[in-house]
Amino acid sequence: MKVLVTGGGGFLGQAIVRLSQARGCTVRSFSRHEHPALRALGVEQQQGDLADAEAVASAVAGCDMVFHVAAKPGLWGPYSEYHRINVTGTENVLAACRQHRVGRLIYTSSPSVVFDGRDMEGVDESVPYPAHFEAHYPQTKALAEQLVLRANDARLATVALRPHLIWGPGDNHLLPRLVARARAGQLRRIGWERKLIDTIHVENAAEAHWLAAERLTPGCLVERASSLFGPEGTGRKHCSTNPVAGKAYFISQGEPKEVWEMINSLLQAAGAPRVVRTIPKRVALLLAWGLETLHRVTRNPCEPRLTRFVVKELCTSHWFNLAAARRDLGYAPKVSIADGLRRLELELRPA
Repeated sequence: MKVLVTGGGGFLGQAIVRLSQARGCTVRSFSRHEHPALRALGVEQQQGDLADAEAVASAVAGCDMVFHVAAKPGLWGPYSEYHRINVTGTENVLAACRQHRVGRLIYTSSPSVVFDGRDMEGVDESVPYPAHFEAHYPQTKALAEQLVLRANDARLATVALRPHLIWGPGDNHLLPRLVARARAGQLRRIGWERKLIDTIHVENAAEAHWLAAERLTPGCLVERASSLFGPEGTGRKHCSTNPVAGKAYFISQGEPKEVWEMINSLLQAAGAPRVVRTIPKRVALLLAWGLETLHRVTRNPCEPRLTRFVVKELCTSHWFNLAAARRDLGYAPKVSIADGLRRLELELRPA
C-alpha cells in the first residue's frame, strides 16, 4: 500500500509516517519544504502548496490512502490565508482523491472546531459547531471538517479525528513556545479556578489515525443523516457495515489534568521553571485585547504574546468522552501521561 501524508514533516505527520512504515507501507509526504528527517527515513517527498490543486493532485496520484494532516496553525493572521490553506487546501485534497480513485481519507481536525468559549466537560461528538468562533484557525478547521464528512460516500470513505494538545518527543510547536516563555519569565497562571484539560501523546494520536484508517471501508451502502448539516440532503453519511465513515472522533489520553499541573509537568520534563505566579482572568483578557489591538494598528504579522482565545482556552475545561473512539476505533492510549513525561525528559534532558 502507498500512503500519502500531507504535512509529513510536521510533529504529528512524522509520527504517522513512521507508523505507516512500520506497517509495511510505502510513504510519500507532501509539504512546503523538504525535511531531512524524512529523507533519513527514505520517504518520498513532494513540495508544494495545499492551495495549488495541480500540486496536490500530483502528490495524491498513485496513492491508496491519504492522511490529511497539514494545516495552517496559530491564532493570528488574515482570514484569507487560513481559508486558503485549511479550506481550499482540503477541497483540493478531496478533489484529488476523487480524481485518482483513492478510497480512504483520514483528516486531522481539532476539538477547537466545537469550542464556544464555555467549559467542555466530558462532551461527546454530538456537541454542535458554535455560531461564533473566536479565531480563524478553529473556524476554518470546522469548515474543512464538514467538507470531509460530507464527502464520504460509496467511493471515498472519510473520517475526521480531533486530537487535543498533542505533545511528546519531537514537538516543534507547543512545548518549545512554553519553554521559551517560561525561561523568559513571561508565563502566568490565569485565574484561580482549577480547570481540567485533555491532552494526547503524539504516539497515541498517530495510532488513532491508523486505527481509523484500518476501519474505513469504501464501497458500502451510504445512508444520509441531515441533522448535522441541515435539511438540504448534504448531511453526514455513514453505513451500518462501516460505522467509522463520515464521522468525527475526539481522541485524547483519557486522563484529564488540571491545566497548570499539566503545563508545569511538561516544563519540568524540559528542565524549565514552573509557573507559579497568577493574574486575574479579567486582567489577562484586557491585556490580550490591548496586544491584539496594538498588532492590528501597527499591522504586526506576528502573533501577539497573548490573545483572548488563548485566555479563554486556559480558563475553561476541555475534556472529552472517548466512548465512540473506544467502541468504533478500538482506541485505547498505549502511552500514559506518566510514561510519556518520562520519555520526554529522557529526550530533552539526557543523562
